[in-house]
Amino acid sequence: MIRLPRMKSLPYFCRGEVIRGFGRGSKELGIPTANFPDAVVDKLPADISTGIYYGWACVGNGDVHKMVISIGWNPYYKNTKKSMETHVIHKFKEDFYGETLSVVLVGYIRPERSYDSLEALIAAINGDIEEAKVQLELPDHIKLREDNFFTGGRRSTPPSSSSQTIMNGH
Repeated sequence: MIRLPRMKSLPYFCRGEVIRGFGRGSKELGIPTANFPDAVVDKLPADISTGIYYGWACVGNGDVHKMVISIGWNPYYKNTKKSMETHVIHKFKEDFYGETLSVVLVGYIRPERSYDSLEALIAAINGDIEEAKVQLELPDHIKLREDNFFTGGRRSTPPSSSSQTIMNGH
């Protein structure tokens, strides 16, 4: 049994401008991602462990969608820098570079790990997406979809990071 880390910082709120990243999400994996730059990753609270999370995301003033996010070194790709890669569970008609992406990390799915093949990595990501869809239907998680963070209203408590830049790995 995997022991889940305790993270008092969840839910964790952040937003920023979408810019280009590695480009492997869509091209290699068929799963587009929006990536945060190092400066954002470095500001994560200490109790946000590496691994796969689920939550909510909004591009610009658009609708709020379910999402999964990977935080870590992507062992399959042997990254030398820690990254945050967000996959919004929605089919967008076009790229959204330059738009503001707002995300709320709601819960933890699993630790990051390496895979023997690209197919195994893709299968794991698709499993994470399905897990996120299920978890985000829980009442405590659904209510975060309606949070004032997404509508520009005032929160009773400020988001952990309200102005963070995002890179997009579409």
